Amino acid sequence: MKRLKISAISYLNTAPLMWDFEHGDSASAFDISYTLPSQCARELAGETADIGIIPAAAYASIPSLKILPGVAIASKQPVRSILLVCKVPLERVKTVALDKSSMTSVALVKILFGKFWGGDRSFSEINPDLAEMLENHDAALLIGDPALQVDRSCYETYDLAEEWIHLTGKPFVFAFWAIRRAAIKNIPDRFDLARVFASSRDHGLQPANVDFIVREWAMRLKLTEENVRRYLTENIHYYLDSACLDGLQLFYRYAQECGALPTSPSLDFLDFPNSAVTAR
Repeated sequence: MKRLKISAISYLNTAPLMWDFEHGDSASAFDISYTLPSQCARELAGETADIGIIPAAAYASIPSLKILPGVAIASKQPVRSILLVCKVPLERVKTVALDKSSMTSVALVKILFGKFWGGDRSFSEINPDLAEMLENHDAALLIGDPALQVDRSCYETYDLAEEWIHLTGKPFVFAFWAIRRAAIKNIPDRFDLARVFASSRDHGLQPANVDFIVREWAMRLKLTEENVRRYLTENIHYYLDSACLDGLQLFYRYAQECGALPTSPSLDFLDFPNSAVTAR
């Protein structure tokens, strides 16, 4: 099999998904690079990657992708790593600095303002440096590891997954694996790609492997091991199940209505006859 190129995200929340590619036999079948969510989407769009864990928002604007079933980075409760950080009360927020490495969370914050919080806001995309973002803006959108490191006692903060779930009653899906249709021809008929990625997730979530990830990332991010463990095992939901699919489709509809995304796409899944991927 020709080695497929994977573009992955260099955040803590992807560590369980990448377990077999970093510690198992799957690495031999793929070329892997790590980047930011927005760049991951650009690599798929530019055809420099075959498979990517793309922001959900990117799927609406990149043609000819198929979703690998069963695996996601989602949340069914507060996620802690997608924050709107405010230096004034929410009703007084007029200017918002957006983390330029994000796509889905940018669309989400625009939905929350447009559909639920009301009022006219101006948005600017800049680098994810909180002090710089708040210097000339009333609020800042931070995602990923930088959001986990925010001292929330110093600001008025809003967990965007928590807000979405409270307002819609549905989970929120931030990212999922997708493959370019043109790359599918390089997969042997009996090679179950969806199972490979689901198995990597399953192995990454085994208790001993979570322990390994927790120790490594706690030191890297200067967070407590308990903080990291709780994030991986409680805040992130790694299954693209039916409830998450409902939330994803609602996100696309609201994003199109608010002008945050160009279209509300249909969900097109990679399907092999021997696939046995299950969702929880």
